[in-house]
Amino acid sequence: MQKEELFDVIIVGGSYAGLSAAMALGRSLKNVLIIDSGKPCNRQTPHSHNFLTRDGETPANLAAISKAQVSAYPTLKFLDGLAESAKKTGNGFSITTADQQIFNAKKLIIAAGVKDIFPSIKGFAECWGISVLHCPYCHGYEVKGKATGVIANGEIGFEFTKLISNWTKDLTLFTNGATDINPDDQAKLFTKNINIVEKEIEEIIHQNGIVKYLKFKDGSNQKLDAIYARVGVEHNTKVITDLNIELSEQGYIAINTFKQTNVAGVYAAGDCTTMMRSVASSVADGNSAGAILNKELVSEAF
Repeated sequence: MQKEELFDVIIVGGSYAGLSAAMALGRSLKNVLIIDSGKPCNRQTPHSHNFLTRDGETPANLAAISKAQVSAYPTLKFLDGLAESAKKTGNGFSITTADQQIFNAKKLIIAAGVKDIFPSIKGFAECWGISVLHCPYCHGYEVKGKATGVIANGEIGFEFTKLISNWTKDLTLFTNGATDINPDDQAKLFTKNINIVEKEIEEIIHQNGIVKYLKFKDGSNQKLDAIYARVGVEHNTKVITDLNIELSEQGYIAINTFKQTNVAGVYAAGDCTTMMRSVASSVADGNSAGAILNKELVSEAF
């Protein structure tokens, strides 16, 4: 690969959003480099759902099919690596990888996803994406009607529990310490037979990622079949801070309707831009970003 080559676009992140953007650009005859470290956030999730034509497929197989199809376009190139840093140049942008390779492009698409930050609960990470879940639209049908817990607190704990009640009536909210849910919302939960447990959680007892029960610090436990949780996130690349890309109040990359960031020539798509994390939404985001960015390139060259 010629490092001095000026690409039309560099895509930082080659999972669903990045690959979808790459396909739109490849079909538009654009010269594109996709840089990806091969560590998608759903790598231990056994099945992906709510995606037409591929419902129930494994994430790994979805990614393999996607990459194979994208690879068929000759103007698209892949690099296994991590986009470590970025800067503006006279021609656009320069990306330096973790192994100090430098690549240049007129435009950027950031589709690097996010890294989940787990609470200090033993067993949580091992169950994440398997029986500790983030999205009822992705996994709720498979655990419908089962004994389910929600680990959250405050307003988001109330709202998330309210949503999950659509899939099961055997539901408990675990605040992992004193609740800060307002009294009116607590009363509403009680009228729906949803208990609030304020005990501090010590461990999720599981077998190969399948939750068996919650163990509390007071020595008691509660049997569960599934758990939902809201976790914190951080971004996977310093490119965002290097280019002074603005974030939303929730900490995601702020974009407009056209997937543009506040930095001219830099677009973003997928999990790094929204808490609505699913394969389907990432594919749609990437497709839009690729098509809109191609229009910008065509207009500039016309």
